[in-house]
Amino acid sequence: MAGLKQIKSKIRSVEKTQTVTHAMEAVSAAKMRKAQGAALAGRSYARAAVAILSRVSGSAALKDHALTRVGEVTRALYIVITSDKGLAGGLNSAVLRRVQSDVSDMGLTPAQVSVVAIGRKAQDFFTNRGFAVEAYHPNTAELSSEMLQQIVQEAAHRFAYGSVDMVKIAYQNFVSTFEQRPTVRTIFPLSLAELSAVVSDIVPARGAFAQQEAEAAPLYTVEPSEEEVFAFLLPRLASIFVYHALLEAQASEHSARMVAMKSASDKAEELEHALTLKFNKARQAAITREVSEITGGMEAMAS
Repeated sequence: MAGLKQIKSKIRSVEKTQTVTHAMEAVSAAKMRKAQGAALAGRSYARAAVAILSRVSGSAALKDHALTRVGEVTRALYIVITSDKGLAGGLNSAVLRRVQSDVSDMGLTPAQVSVVAIGRKAQDFFTNRGFAVEAYHPNTAELSSEMLQQIVQEAAHRFAYGSVDMVKIAYQNFVSTFEQRPTVRTIFPLSLAELSAVVSDIVPARGAFAQQEAEAAPLYTVEPSEEEVFAFLLPRLASIFVYHALLEAQASEHSARMVAMKSASDKAEELEHALTLKFNKARQAAITREVSEITGGMEAMAS
């Protein structure tokens, strides 16, 4: 009977685990719907940023601006977006591996790379591997405009004054509820090609959100002056870039966690079924053994 008690204890433990995973799945599903709605709404800002930049892309002042300067990359700043919590499958590990791969492809060492971590998982990962984590921001449901401005202004300042030669952002791009794609994009030097690549990731070929790419205008007259307008405009285009990445990352996180919890619930149900069968077989074997012992005793008494 000790074996039956152990099996029954395991069944109860699995049932409790399944209750927890079901609850977490429901919570993640609610958060996912909200985050997906925000991400879909935020995609229009990314498309608008491309349209704005395309209309001034022919300006010579834009090409010579400090935030669009292209040069040799010996130092890089990565803004890495992960979650604060786990239980989201391979969501965080995929982004972190993608950053490591990108650093390796650029031929940089940890000493040449600095990191702004948005999310505890990114902070822990890069701190343990010798990277300089210069700032940490928790990845919460509420996106703070102060945090966004602080990140972009610091990155723009460091790039414009030569502290770093490139600024990149890494995040999970939300494709669908069951698919998230780890993505690394270049924020500075700011370019129309990179912003267009972002939009190509988020705009479907057909449907309500489909939209044709904006055509670059050969010449625009900018007032009061190109330098003054670009000094105001470019950091805000970069802010849209980062804001969009945060929205996509949140939608991806809740989607991945919901799928992971559903998978855990399904596995718990399968395990509970297997343990119940095992329990029933063990109980039947115990009953059969007791009946055999009673029958054998009766036959011995009769003889």
